[in-house]
Amino acid sequence: MDVSTEMEANTVEGMPRTRATMIADSLRRDLEQGRYKPGDRLPSERELTEAHSVSRTVVREAVALLRVDGLVEARKGSGVYAIDPVRVAQPFGDIDVERLSSVIELFELRSAFEIRGAGLAAMRRSAEQIEAIQRANDDVVAAIDAGRSPREADFAFHSAIADATNNRRFPEFLTLIRPGIVPRVELLATDGPPRRYRPNPDLVTEHAAIADAIVDGNRELAEARMEQHLEGSLARYRSLWREGAKR
Repeated sequence: MDVSTEMEANTVEGMPRTRATMIADSLRRDLEQGRYKPGDRLPSERELTEAHSVSRTVVREAVALLRVDGLVEARKGSGVYAIDPVRVAQPFGDIDVERLSSVIELFELRSAFEIRGAGLAAMRRSAEQIEAIQRANDDVVAAIDAGRSPREADFAFHSAIADATNNRRFPEFLTLIRPGIVPRVELLATDGPPRRYRPNPDLVTEHAAIADAIVDGNRELAEARMEQHLEGSLARYRSLWREGAKR
C-alpha cells in the first residue's frame, strides 16, 4: 500500500501518523518478521524515497526512529544494517510526543544546541547551504499561504541550518529528536483535556531574521535571533502548561 494512501487510514489516538512513522513501522515489521536478520543491509535511502514517494529527510527520520529503538545501525559509506534489539533503555525512548511536558523538555534541549548551531552555520555555511535555508523558509511561507500546516517545512528550515554547521552531529541529533519537536495540533497535559497548540504568528518573520544573520555571516546575531525564536515557542508551551494547571 502506498504510504500517502495508508496515511489516511492510520491514526494514533485520533491523530494522523507522520509518513516517517509509517515507514519506520513498516520496516520494524519486516525486522520483527525476520525479513531482515541481524547483519542484513536495509534498502538504501534512495530506494526508500522512491518506494514511498517521500523526501530523504522523511526517510532519515524513519531510520532515526529505528535507531532509537536499537533495531538498526548506520555504517558510514555502507548503509543501514539490522542489529540485535538492544535490551537497555534508549536515549529519548520514554518521550511521549503527544504530551506537553515532553515537548517542553525537548524545546529546552533544542535551545542548548540550535542556538550554537545557528552561530556555526553563520560562520561555515556555503552558498548552496544558504540557498537550502532560504528555500526551506519559502516552503514555510507557501504552506501558510495555502492554509496548510507549516510543521514539516518548519522542521526542514531548522534541518537546513543544522546541515550548514558542517558538523554532521547537528543534523543527526536534530533528526534523532525530530518526532518530538514538530508541534502537534493538540497536546496532552498532565490531566484534563488536550491543550490546543497556538502557532507562532511571527514564524516567517523570525525565520527570515535568522536566515539574514546566517547569510551575513554574523554569528552573534544568528545566535540571538535563534534564541529569540525558540524561547518564544517555549514561552507559548509554558503558557499552555500554566493554563492547564489553573483548571
